[in-house]
Amino acid sequence: MVAFYDPYWNKQHMRGHPSQLFPLFILAILAPLFAFGQSPARLSIVPALPPAPYKNLQTPVEARVADLLSRLTLNEKIAMLAGAGMTTRGVPRLGIPPFKMSDGPMGARCYGPSTAYPNGVILAASWDINHALAVGKSLGRDARARGIHILLAPGMNLYRAPMCGRNFEYLGEDPLVAGAIASAFIRGVQSQGVAATAKHFAGNEQDASRNNLNTEVDDRTLHELYLKPFQMAVKSGVWCVMDSYNPLNGVHSTQNDWLNNITLKGEFGFKGVVMSDWSSCYDTYGMAMGGLDLEMPTGRFFNEKLLLPLINNSGPVKQAIIDDKITRQLRMAFSMGWFDRPQLDSSIPKDDPQSAAVALDGARDGIVLLKNERNLLPLDPAKTKKIVVLGRHADPAVIGGDGSSFTYPFHSISTLQALKQKAGASAEIVQVPWVAGQNSVPAAFVEQVRAADAAIVCVGFNDQTEMKTHYGPVPGTEGEGRDRTYSLPTGEDVLIRSVAALNPRTVVILNAGGSVATDGWLEKAPVLLDAFYPGQEGGAAIAEILFGQTNPSGKLPFTWEKRWEDSPAYGNYPTPEKPKANTYKEGVFLGYRGFDKKGTTPLFPFGYGLSYTAFDISNAKVVQDTNQDIEVTATVRNTGARHGAEVIQIYIEPPNSGAPRPIRELKAFAKVTLNPGETKTVPMHISRSDLAYWNPDTRSWAVTPGAYTARIGDSSRNLPLKAPFTLPPDSSSHLTRN
Repeated sequence: MVAFYDPYWNKQHMRGHPSQLFPLFILAILAPLFAFGQSPARLSIVPALPPAPYKNLQTPVEARVADLLSRLTLNEKIAMLAGAGMTTRGVPRLGIPPFKMSDGPMGARCYGPSTAYPNGVILAASWDINHALAVGKSLGRDARARGIHILLAPGMNLYRAPMCGRNFEYLGEDPLVAGAIASAFIRGVQSQGVAATAKHFAGNEQDASRNNLNTEVDDRTLHELYLKPFQMAVKSGVWCVMDSYNPLNGVHSTQNDWLNNITLKGEFGFKGVVMSDWSSCYDTYGMAMGGLDLEMPTGRFFNEKLLLPLINNSGPVKQAIIDDKITRQLRMAFSMGWFDRPQLDSSIPKDDPQSAAVALDGARDGIVLLKNERNLLPLDPAKTKKIVVLGRHADPAVIGGDGSSFTYPFHSISTLQALKQKAGASAEIVQVPWVAGQNSVPAAFVEQVRAADAAIVCVGFNDQTEMKTHYGPVPGTEGEGRDRTYSLPTGEDVLIRSVAALNPRTVVILNAGGSVATDGWLEKAPVLLDAFYPGQEGGAAIAEILFGQTNPSGKLPFTWEKRWEDSPAYGNYPTPEKPKANTYKEGVFLGYRGFDKKGTTPLFPFGYGLSYTAFDISNAKVVQDTNQDIEVTATVRNTGARHGAEVIQIYIEPPNSGAPRPIRELKAFAKVTLNPGETKTVPMHISRSDLAYWNPDTRSWAVTPGAYTARIGDSSRNLPLKAPFTLPPDSSSHLTRN
C-alpha cells in the first residue's frame, strides 16, 4: 500500500521547515515507481488526511493557535514581532498573511480618500452610547472595504488641559464617559471583523515633547482615572492596545513591566496584542521583558541581530516569552476570522453613503450650544433674509485636527456652502473674505454686517487651507506632536468683537479640540456654538442647527474654565514657560472634581449644553438588590415645544473613607430622546464595585460602607435631585474589579 504523507501531522519530528520536508517530497514522487507492476490487490489509494488543526474551522481557537505556533521557527517568530510599514509580517510558508493596519480615530485614512467622521471629542460630547456603536460599525465597514485588519482607534487619553494637541481625538476628562464611549466604539468596529486599538497607553495627556517628557502620576490616580478607560476597553474585548511615546514614572511605556505585564495583562486580564506607537521603542531587552508584543513600524529593536543573543544559550529572554507574544497575534487573528475569509469586502463601497449618513448623525448629535442669549437661535427662515458669514473657517470645510487622524474625504460641505443650500432663494448669504493678518471687518462690508439678520463668525484652529498634507508642509495649528495655544489664532478675537459691535445678532461657531480663552469677546457675542471638528458633514449639521431643523443635544465632555489658571492642572502641565512640568499633582481631582474641591466656578461646567426645548427631571429613586448594586431611576419630561434629547447624569457623593476623595463623581448617564410633552422613566445601573476607590497600600479596590447620596441632573453643577442610600459592610475587606 502506498500512502502520501502529510508532514503537518508529524508534530514530534517536524516543524514544517523546508529542509526537513524535502526527503518526504522525494519519497512521495518515487513511491509510485516502486509500486509499479504490483498486483491490484497490493495497490490502493489512501484518502487525503484532514487539514492541519490550525486550518480547521471547527478546531477551538486556542488549539488552532497552539498548533500553528508549534510550526513556526524561532526566526519566523522574531520576524513576526515587528511590522513592515502599515502591516505586520506574514509567514507565507504557513499561510500567515500580513495583517493590514490603518490610522482610524476619524476615518480609515491610509489608503486614499475615506469617510471623515466627527472627531473623538465630539463623539464624547454626544454622550450617546448607541451612536458610538454605530460609528464603530461604520468605520469597521470602511476598513473591510479596504482590506484592513487592524484599526488604530480609539484614542482614550483624558482631557487634562485645553492646550493638548490631540484633545480633539480623545473622549473628554471623565474616565466613565471615555470608557463607555470607547467600549461601544470598539464593539462596533470588532463586530465587522476588524480589530480595534485602544491608545495611547498610558499617561499621554500632552503632546509637547511626547517622546521625552516623563509623566509623573501616582498609582491611585492612574487606576481611578487614566487607566480606567483602558480597563473598560479590555472588558469590552478590545484586541490591541497601543503603548504611548512617553515615559511613565521614569520608564518608557513600551518597556514598562508594571504597565504592560503586571497591570494590563495581569490585573486587567488582557489577552490581545500590545503594540508600540510608531518609532516609540528604545531598548530590545526592555521591550521583550516589559510586555511589548509588536514593534511598529519596523524592527529596529525586535530583530534577529539583537534578539537572538538574548534568547540563545539560555539567555535572559526565554522562548516562552516570545511564544506568548506570537500567541497573542495568532489568538487575535483566529478570533477575528482572518484565516478563514478574505478581509477585503468589495461589496462595500469605499465612498459609502451609509458612512456619510453616520458621519452626519454624529455631527448633529455632538455639537454643543453653549450660549444663546435672547433665544437668538434657531433662526426663523421667514424672518431671516440676509446672513453675513465671516472668518477663515466659513469655507472650505473644517474637518478635523492635524496629524495621523486627519482623513481626506471624497467630499465635504462647509458652513458657508450648507447655509446657502438651506437658505436657498429665501435669504441672501454674503461671505466676507478672510485675509491673512486681518483683524477687523473690512470697510467695504461694515454696512453689510450691520444690516444682516444674523452675523455668523467662524473661528478656531485648523482651517482647511492649513491642511495641505499629513504633517505639512503647513501643519495645522492644533494637532499631533505639539500643543496649541490657549488663545484663539491671531486676529480672531478682534474679529468677534468687531462683528458683535456692529450686529447684536452675532453667532460664533468654534472649531477646537477643547476650551479657549474667551476674555474680551464672549460677553459681547450672544451665541456660542461649539462645533469641535465635525467631520465631512459638519457644515450641514451646523446649518441644520442654526435654522432649527436639528435641535442641539451635545454636552461638554470637559470643564471649560474661565481662565487657564483655574484649571486643576495649572502649574503642573508643560507650557513654554515650564516645559518640563508634567507632574499630575492634582491627583484624582481632575476636571470637575478639582473645580468642586476648590469651590471654583467654571465658565461652562462638565456635562453642560443647551437645547431649543426644555426638560424636567423628577422622581429620583434608588433601589438596592441583594448584591448591593443599585438602580437609580429618574423621570424625564420634555416640557417644551420641540423634539429633543437630554442627558441624565448621576453623580455619587461618598461617605468619608479616610482617603481624599472627590465631593461627587459621575457614575452613570443616559441620553433620552423625547417628543414635546413626552415622559420617560430612565433606569441606570450602578454596581457596588463602581463605588470603589483604589487603595494603593493594598493595591486593590475598596468600598467604604455608609451613607451615600445620588445626585441627578443635567450637568456637574446642576443636580437638583437627591436620593440617599446606604451600603452595608461587605463580607470581604476589599474587592477587585476585573
